[in-house]
Amino acid sequence: MLLATAFALSVKMMDLETMTVKIDGHLAEYKMVKVPEGKFGFHEDMTDVKSFWIGTTEVTWDLYDIFAYRLDLSQEMAASDAVIKARPSKPYGEPDRGYGHAGYPAIGIHVQAAEAFCKWLSEKTGKKFRLPTEAEWEYAAMAGNSEVPSPIDDFAWSWDNADDTTHPVGKLKPNAWGLYDVLGNASEWVTMPEEKSITKGGHFYSKPKTFAFTMSEQYKPEWQMRDAHTPKSKWWLSDGEFVGLRLVCEVE
Repeated sequence: MLLATAFALSVKMMDLETMTVKIDGHLAEYKMVKVPEGKFGFHEDMTDVKSFWIGTTEVTWDLYDIFAYRLDLSQEMAASDAVIKARPSKPYGEPDRGYGHAGYPAIGIHVQAAEAFCKWLSEKTGKKFRLPTEAEWEYAAMAGNSEVPSPIDDFAWSWDNADDTTHPVGKLKPNAWGLYDVLGNASEWVTMPEEKSITKGGHFYSKPKTFAFTMSEQYKPEWQMRDAHTPKSKWWLSDGEFVGLRLVCEVE
């Protein structure tokens, strides 16, 4: 994990490029910003970060539903064995937990489901989508400033202001590069070396004083405590209603 106290950034601040991702035949959109290349990490051991696209918000149900419920396929294709194996199984009750759906972050998403979603979106668009690495996530979340923004309630849905629920994405203030909800609301999957994954950014249950760009949380069995299946579902977190995702798209 890279330490914010040793953060350094070498980029030319400018108006960043944006793009909007859409699936043919559907209204859902996913807005992304092109993060400039730069240096990040310890002053004595800086890491070069290449330019990449990253979602300005967490992935919402509007886009995830197309994948999860096979809304891009005919009934015949959606019922094929290959598709059934490649798409999420029926979730436990209401997947949004009653918090809200349109415009809200997709939650309860297992990391394997997140990776399958990236593969699906890549095939649909011809672009290379994936989960961010931890370094990419921290670099984009900080946007040139290692200090957690203040007042935090202006930027993050947390234990203090969220009322125990997620909120529509993009309603609070963004960071300097136009990214919303990098702290709070839903935590976000990132990839680590050796094919490991963790979540970043905290969530709506997090206490404001715990927020840091370096904060992370590993998967816990408690996130699937009510899942009676053996093995546990690779698609849904029955008790991980705070886990979502944000995507990166590689620069061509």
